[in-house]
Amino acid sequence: MQSQFQKFTRQRLSAGYVHVYTGDGKGKTTAAIGLAIRAAGAGLRVLFTQFIKGSASSEIDALKMFSDQITVRQYGRGRFIRDDSSSEDRDAAENGLAEIEQALSEEDYDMIVLDEANMAIQCHLFSIDRLINLIVSKPPDVEMVITGRNAHPSLLDYADVVTEMKEIKHYYHKGIMARVGIEK
Repeated sequence: MQSQFQKFTRQRLSAGYVHVYTGDGKGKTTAAIGLAIRAAGAGLRVLFTQFIKGSASSEIDALKMFSDQITVRQYGRGRFIRDDSSSEDRDAAENGLAEIEQALSEEDYDMIVLDEANMAIQCHLFSIDRLINLIVSKPPDVEMVITGRNAHPSLLDYADVVTEMKEIKHYYHKGIMARVGIEK
């Protein structure tokens, strides 16, 4: 059951903007998750997609707790990719783009998050033109969030909000690996 606030907010979302979280610092996915949870709290429907990533993680487990408002889809094979993408990696990303295009055309969601889409472009899983076509074709009231390092300069031209996460210091450089509940 939606609260009065949620009903009011759902009716008031009249413009959807494009957010880009990029940079070498920690927190891009975390910021997108925070925005997705805030949207769900306001009664908005969220599609949270992840490219490249495909394995279980605490962040996905947390989002699944909001499954009545947030749908999670992963389009990765759970392996680290640099520039060595395989046809299977590209097929997984293509399937993700096709599902996102369908969700946009059916107007099923108020917000769509494309986590690690910037890295998918860098790893040649799909082109920047394909991502820009998604932005241009989205309904005007759908909010879109795109994350990942090395955002393509063309993407920044289409974004309404760009936040760069800058690493100043990280314990990873001291040999401390990703910890459950913090980085994974």
